[in-house]
Amino acid sequence: MKEVFCRIERCLGCRSCEIACAVEHSQAKELTAAIKENPLPKYRVRVQWVDERGDKVRLRSMALQCRQCAEPACAEACIAGGIVKDEAEGVVRFNQEKCVGCWSCLMVCPYGAIVRVPAQGIAVKCDHCPERETPACVEACLVHALVFAEPEEIEALLT
Repeated sequence: MKEVFCRIERCLGCRSCEIACAVEHSQAKELTAAIKENPLPKYRVRVQWVDERGDKVRLRSMALQCRQCAEPACAEACIAGGIVKDEAEGVVRFNQEKCVGCWSCLMVCPYGAIVRVPAQGIAVKCDHCPERETPACVEACLVHALVFAEPEEIEALLT
């Protein structure tokens, strides 16, 4: 199964991935109309700053999204049954209609990849843009820090 991977050495922290994700998950699917929606569309990928050496000198940015865990703790923690692992595709699916806003999934996600949407009282997470061949965040990354590939292909990029 393909995964979204961030090449941290390339990430500039520009947040283009966040904007593309929010627009893709908007009703309008177009930036100028999406920013007028109420509530505003929420991104499912977010740029985080990482302290590489623990000295607060070498901060790096990276895009963070759901890692599609083999045994997702978020699915086990979801009291409403809104998060399930699609074993056929290997994707962790999130049903917003079932979300009760308890935030249990946020608390157990080891990656911090689940995002709160307080205005709607729900949580959201990356879904790999199922209507698209390549996720919107990956296409929007100007420096190609985000890659959508099989794990074996990703390993080859690092060597």
